[in-house]
Amino acid sequence: MYKFYGWESADCAPADDNIKKKIQNPRDLYDILLGCWSRETCAPRLRDRWTPDNPTTGQCSVTAFLAQDIFGGKVYGIPLPDGNFHCYNSAGGCVFDLTCEQFGDEAAAFSYADNPEQSREAHFAKREKYERYLLLKEKLAASINLPD
Repeated sequence: MYKFYGWESADCAPADDNIKKKIQNPRDLYDILLGCWSRETCAPRLRDRWTPDNPTTGQCSVTAFLAQDIFGGKVYGIPLPDGNFHCYNSAGGCVFDLTCEQFGDEAAAFSYADNPEQSREAHFAKREKYERYLLLKEKLAASINLPD
């Protein structure tokens, strides 16, 4: 059983046939990302909280935009009390949040409706975030043996 939001109905498929051979749906992506997420792909402000037991900590935006690369759709953000957004995906009729478990029981209160769409331009204006996204993308490609 998975811990991420929407896992039960996360049945959207990648558009790219090369990726489809390795990743059938968001559950497959989650399984692979468990071996890719790291302290280096975690948001710098959360690195002291990142552990292998909670690998999704600080991974939301880089993961959501990577999932968008694979499944299409849109990235939305749940407003957080600190003024940041927690990113998740909507694609192919599925809503899924691969990194919500970092919030523990707090995630049960999240609403996945009527949240603002998030843009790559805004998120990747932070160079470190874009570099973390590229690192995660590179780790994923190496994990599934995709050519660059």
